[in-house]
This record gives sequence, structure tokens and C-alpha cells, in this order.
Amino acid sequence: MQGQIHGKFLEELSVGQSAQLVRTVGEADIVAFAEVTGDTNPVHLDADYAATTSFGQRIAHGMLSAGYISAVLGTQLPGPGAVYLTQGLRFRRPVKIGDEVTAIVTVTEINDAKGQATLSTVCKVNGKAVVDGEATVMVPRKAAV
Repeated sequence: MQGQIHGKFLEELSVGQSAQLVRTVGEADIVAFAEVTGDTNPVHLDADYAATTSFGQRIAHGMLSAGYISAVLGTQLPGPGAVYLTQGLRFRRPVKIGDEVTAIVTVTEINDAKGQATLSTVCKVNGKAVVDGEATVMVPRKAAV
């Protein structure tokens, strides 16, 4: 099946479809994210510094949670073949080491003329939104494959 990998086609999407993944944020995730992106803000990496902030402890990068949204879009809904066009984000609450983050995407609109889908995006910890927003992705059509 190599070379034939694809997710859902535009014709297979419907408003209300949803997918999710769950990840527990670990120390190694935060360190790796800082190394890959170069975002070494001490609120993420230095416990002594972070203790002096309003959070009182180290927190994960907000974009780490946003990355979980990207993972759902790229692997599940719509999945392989989808191309990110836009992503709006609102950071609502901090994510701490050990938090279990659930990333959920839900189809809210399908634009057949443009070959695009709009999806609500949210990451939750203990049922409360930590990041939310909206994404637009280009989705392959069956005839295009």
C-alpha cells in the first residue's frame, strides 16, 4: 500500500465528524519541543524561574498542544493528504508536566467548490479547554487520486 496512503477524501467528510488523540505531556516532550523550535523561555525549562511566575511551576509550550491538533488533522481527520491552510488559536489555560491532553477536531463546514474543510479544534485537560480555535484544510478529492 506504499504510495497509496491517504486519509478521508472531501466526499467522505460530513459536518459533525470528529476525531481525537490523547497524550500525556512529559518532561522529555517539553525539552524536545524547546530543542526543535529554539523556544527556551525559562517558564518552560527552569523550575526556579517558573516558580516566580503566576503559574508557580513549569508549563508546556502552548504550541506543543497545538501540535497535537496538527497530529489529529494529519493522521486521522481528514488524515494523510490534507494540507493545513489556516489555524487560529486561543490559549486558555496552562498545561503542566503530567497533564493528559485530549486534542479534538470536528468538521464544521465543507466548501466543495474550494476543496476545503473547516474544523473546530480544541485541546482539553480534565475536561477544560486549554487551547481552542479553528482550522481550514485542503482535502483531496477521490477523482484527484
